[in-house]
Amino acid sequence: MGKFEKYKIDLKGMQAPLMSLEYDLDNQFFADIDAPEVGKGKAHVALEVKKQTASDAFELSFDIEGVVVIQCDRCLDDMEQEIVASDKLMVKLGSDYAEDGDWVIVPEEEGEINVAWFIYEFIALAIPMKHVHAPGKCNKAMAGKLSKHLRVSADDEDMAGVEMEEDEDLESTSQISDPRWNELKKILDNN
Repeated sequence: MGKFEKYKIDLKGMQAPLMSLEYDLDNQFFADIDAPEVGKGKAHVALEVKKQTASDAFELSFDIEGVVVIQCDRCLDDMEQEIVASDKLMVKLGSDYAEDGDWVIVPEEEGEINVAWFIYEFIALAIPMKHVHAPGKCNKAMAGKLSKHLRVSADDEDMAGVEMEEDEDLESTSQISDPRWNELKKILDNN
């Protein structure tokens, strides 16, 4: 039995016009998918499959809720991100497998679709573009180093609500400035 066998849906053999399925995803699911965006998480998927009357078309409605572990854009530590997604997938039976606009065409002789990758894509699309820890939760050492390189002057406040941990070394290095950067600092002052 393959690692994604339980995500196969037999559309051709579907007897009732409506079928409901549920999946509980864990770290193993994300490890098996082996995609770069999400490596860990827990999510619940409620899937409803509706057979369209008088055609070989199906509407798959996915409702996904859970938490995934992703990398913080600011400090690069892992962080938990809540996800909620509701997506639809239109599937019809045809001669060869294809994705045509809003439709996924499944070979009629097979008559089944594996939804594991689609579930993963819906989860990945539900993750916000910018993912950072709540203010004060970032790795303080990394945030301090980042702040050191982003500050225009020593009087600037902490960046974006991140609490900085300044020690004597950080204060002494922030006073030393490379004169080659002075022209670039003028550009910041003009904005």
